[in-house]
Amino acid sequence: MSSPALHLAVEIDGDGAHPAAWRRAAHSPDELLTPRRVSRVAAVAENAGFTLITLDDGVLPPGAAPDPVGRIGAVERAAFVAASTSTIGIAPVVPVTYAEPFHVSSQLASLDHISAGRAGWVVTEEERPEAARAWGRPPVDGADARARESRDGVEVARALWDSWEDDAVIRSVATSRYLDRERLHYIDFTGDTYAVKGPAIVPRPPQGQLVVLGRPDQVPAAQLDVALVGGRDLASVTAAAAAAAAAGTPRVFAEVEVALDTPDATAAERVADLERHAPWSDRGKLRHIGSADQLVSLLAELSRHVDGVRLHPLVLDEDLSVLSGLVVPTLSARRLVARPLPGTSLRSTLGLARPANRFTAAAAAAAAAAAAAAHAATGTAPATATAETTQEDVR
Repeated sequence: MSSPALHLAVEIDGDGAHPAAWRRAAHSPDELLTPRRVSRVAAVAENAGFTLITLDDGVLPPGAAPDPVGRIGAVERAAFVAASTSTIGIAPVVPVTYAEPFHVSSQLASLDHISAGRAGWVVTEEERPEAARAWGRPPVDGADARARESRDGVEVARALWDSWEDDAVIRSVATSRYLDRERLHYIDFTGDTYAVKGPAIVPRPPQGQLVVLGRPDQVPAAQLDVALVGGRDLASVTAAAAAAAAAGTPRVFAEVEVALDTPDATAAERVADLERHAPWSDRGKLRHIGSADQLVSLLAELSRHVDGVRLHPLVLDEDLSVLSGLVVPTLSARRLVARPLPGTSLRSTLGLARPANRFTAAAAAAAAAAAAAAHAATGTAPATATAETTQEDVR
């Protein structure tokens, strides 16, 4: 771990992790799909000091009758939240099993510009065959095939984010030119099922590369900034975290479902009330059902093994208030979490360096190799390169 601070993420899609969470929500069902709702929840999370919010998504409805089944696209919600928040990171869930990576990379780069560098991306899979029909695409069958699409999709998105060098946009009034086309690059990607040439249609994101989160069994660790690891008990979570760290993922977050005691009912009573309507399916995540103090103890133990946690509240309107009023303040008082600072990017908050542009780095390496070769051939000292570029150098 890079620091003693535990980073807290919270999933805010819908009304909560339980499919019948809407039955205990503090609003009418028709308010769920309104800007006011998502803005209010994001504001609570930001004011509490969470590092990151995530927004689940998929091409298929998130539930089945009689539960509400509608949702607005995660990227659209994230863009709206970005304009109404200032410090919290925002990471929509965007599967690339069927979606075009070129369009996904453009949407996410735009989100990073809108949020001034606070955007992330949770990579997931579309597993149900109905998703292929919704996209009008042939089904991608099997875990290996879905992992291939995720791997290729992340590779394409990352390459496209680099296809504009940081200084490609010159905005030269003297020459009436907006950009230097010599600093745009083709990525020339060819995978098993598609090819992408590029370059992107959006300038390089403020972070250079957005923070990419995902499960290491679905996306190669080398492509992830944050591995999301599950496990039904603490031992399995810590084992998965150790494996992800050994694989080279810079940060590791544990997935934790939470149901907390509230002034009106215990956590167990609240879960039992919802279980009368629908089961809370086991998704292979660590699950805490109990008091806020017990959750604090669990998170303190997890902080020894992971860099952060992504919390999935049973019912947002009930559990988020307990998290923001009791859990996060207690963790802050014990100096186990740190509040994001204004003006910092999500990468900076997580202690991740801004990556160099691959094309700029390749050009610099080639220039250095050429200078070394010339030095070897002539016996003269190579010239020292400078980082300065004059107006005459731009062409």
